Amino acid sequence: MAVPFIDLKRWEPGLQAAWQKKAAELSEAAQFIGGPEVSGLEADLCRETGARHCVGCANGTDALQLALRAAGVGRGDTVLIPDATFWATFECVVNVGADPVTVDIDMKDLQMDFDLFVQAVKTHKPKAAILVHLYGWASARLLEFREFCAQNQVILIEDGAQAFGVTYKGESIYKNALLSTVSFYPAKVLGAAGDAGAVFTSNDAYAERLRSLGNHGRETHYSYGDVGWNSRISSFQAAFLRLGLPHVAARIASRVETVKAYRSHLSQLHCMKPPEGFEENGYLFCILMDPAQRPDMETSLKEKGIGFGNVYPGSMSSQKGAKPYLKAAVGGDNARKLSASVLNPPLFPYMTPSEIDEVVQALRPKAAPFVA
Repeated sequence: MAVPFIDLKRWEPGLQAAWQKKAAELSEAAQFIGGPEVSGLEADLCRETGARHCVGCANGTDALQLALRAAGVGRGDTVLIPDATFWATFECVVNVGADPVTVDIDMKDLQMDFDLFVQAVKTHKPKAAILVHLYGWASARLLEFREFCAQNQVILIEDGAQAFGVTYKGESIYKNALLSTVSFYPAKVLGAAGDAGAVFTSNDAYAERLRSLGNHGRETHYSYGDVGWNSRISSFQAAFLRLGLPHVAARIASRVETVKAYRSHLSQLHCMKPPEGFEENGYLFCILMDPAQRPDMETSLKEKGIGFGNVYPGSMSSQKGAKPYLKAAVGGDNARKLSASVLNPPLFPYMTPSEIDEVVQALRPKAAPFVA
C-alpha cells in the first residue's frame, strides 16, 4: 500500500463545504484585502497563543524579514542563525542587507548549540539572532537563549515556522518571545490554502512597525513613514485559517499519536524526541541513521510507494548561494552530519493504523543505527 509523505486532503468532515461557502460569501462582498477576516484571525491567534500582538503577512519568509526590519536590523549588521534550518532563515538576513553568521547545532536536540552561540556573540557582536524551532519542538536551552540575549543586547527573533501548537512548560512557545514568526504554508500544522504567515510580539512599538512595514510603510493611506513592501495576508487565507483553527488541537493530537506509534514500534532506531518540558506538535518525525545506509533505505521506501523527506538535505554554510554572503561559520560539522543522516517518514493528520503499520514494516528490516 502506498503512503504519501504528506496528504493535504485529510480534512475534517464538513470543512471543505464550509470553505466553499465562505469563499462564495467573500467573493460576493468583494472582501479580498484586510477586513474582519484578517483582524479576526489576528485576534484568534493571540487568544490561541497568549501573544500580546499578532500581525498577519503574506508568508513565513516575509514574517522573518518583517521581524528583522521592525527590530531595526539592516545594512552592516550581523545576525546569527543556526547552520541547520530552511534557506528562508538565511535569505531573509541577506534580503534586509545584514550579514549572516551560521552557528552549528547540538545533536542532542538538533537546535542551535547554546555554548557555540555564546562564543559567536562574543566574537562577532551581532545586533540580532534568529533561533529556529526546528522539527516541532525547540532548544532544551530556550530560556538561556532568551536570558542571554536580553542581558547582552542581542535582539532575539524566534523562527517558529514549524512550531505552531508547541508548548513549553504548559505555555505556547510564542507567548513569551520578543519577536516570533510562524508560517501557514499548506503543509504546516495549521496550513492556509496558499502562502500566509504572521509575526507575534510582546512589544507595542514593534507591533506598530510590523503593521506599517508590511503595508508599504504607511502611516495613513497616502502618507509613508518608511519604505516597506506589500506583505498583506489576503482575506481568503485568513478565512481559511480561521476555519481550520478550531480543528488544530485534533490535528496535533492525531499527529502525536502517529509519533508515539513510530517511537514504540521503531525503538531499535535512533528516533529523536523533544527535550524535557516540551509538548511537540508532531510536525516531523526524525530518524537519524548511518549515512552509508540511508540511500538503500530510500530506495526500498520508493519501491514500496512510501514517501519520505530529508529535512533538510544540506547545511546553510555549505549552500552554493550562501558563499557570497556568509560572514562566518561558527562550530563544527554537526549540521552537515544531520543533513546526511536524517530521514523523515510520512506524518500528517489522521493517518490510518494500516498506513502507520505499512511505514513501520518498511522501516524495520533494513534500517541501520546512527553513530554519532
